[in-house]
Amino acid sequence: MSDLRVVDFDYELPEELIAQEPPAVRGTSRMLLVDLASGAARDSNFSEFPTLLRKDDLLVLNDSRVIPARLYARRTLRRDKEKPTGRIEVMLTEPAGENQWRALVRPGRKVAIGERLIFPAADGRIVLEAEVLERGEFGERLLEFAPVENLFGVLEGIGHVPLPPYIHRDDAAADRERYQTVFSRERGSVAAPTAGLHFTPEMLDAVAARGVEIARVTLHVGLGTFAPLRVERVDEVRLHRERYSISSETADALNRALSEERRVVAVGTTVVRTLESVVVRAGSESIAAHSGETEIFISPGFEFRVVGALLTNFHLPQSSLLMLVSAFGGRERVLRAYKHAVEQGYRFFSYGDCMFLA
Repeated sequence: MSDLRVVDFDYELPEELIAQEPPAVRGTSRMLLVDLASGAARDSNFSEFPTLLRKDDLLVLNDSRVIPARLYARRTLRRDKEKPTGRIEVMLTEPAGENQWRALVRPGRKVAIGERLIFPAADGRIVLEAEVLERGEFGERLLEFAPVENLFGVLEGIGHVPLPPYIHRDDAAADRERYQTVFSRERGSVAAPTAGLHFTPEMLDAVAARGVEIARVTLHVGLGTFAPLRVERVDEVRLHRERYSISSETADALNRALSEERRVVAVGTTVVRTLESVVVRAGSESIAAHSGETEIFISPGFEFRVVGALLTNFHLPQSSLLMLVSAFGGRERVLRAYKHAVEQGYRFFSYGDCMFLA
């Protein structure tokens, strides 16, 4: 049993290094290279990434697409349906059944079971309604929406980009594009798989031109990625479930790469979680196409069976994502790299720079 504590994954980060905007041009971020054999770190730029890949590598992307999950509602009590109250922020986190979604509401203390939330469009028309079915901790609620013909279409009209809480500004029109990867297609995430934000179509073409095979998985990122760890010991950490799916084409590509002992390069921690989950599920059998949920928690001591190299952004102190990267690269080595990144003024978190561990 691990004796590591959550505070063992802390580091000092000046506030001004938290990126509040994406880089002016996608794909121009800095990249810190970490050599897993020697522990050496080298400053680079993301434009160098294709040259670091081997021609027989399998590069795996997460093609989940962020939905405009931040909504603004007004409460209407059942006993007085015609008098809406003050504005409530509703952050959808995951679907929970037909017309039902789990959500975080703020201010949470005001939203009780049985209340009806109404969601107006810009012109004041009520385009969406929901009833509160359950109440959980830390502002969590279970909502049941009145049926609409195209819920995602409605969300596109009234929803806002769910920027992370450490970005201290309202979402802008540009975030609709820049907080999506260029290869996103499967709607369902409430946070971007941020390592993928650096890629451009030209970069993907350059990767393919080197003979690198590219595969896609889908893991829908939930708000658990930002949730603080409310325990002291690492072995007490429990993560939210996240939905994933893997196609037959990707399953075949993974089986070939593993049988041929080729390197699998994960773009982001979400890909790592998906790949290591599916191989555990497969056991001694071949990986098969399927959909499921994972709550896998990867921390130092974890035995990686699939991933051989990792591209990732810089993550929050004392977070499960930093623990995952530390499991892959070694805690002391990763924290040294983070210290170097701070000293060199790298930009951190979702819209920030990246590191490549190989």
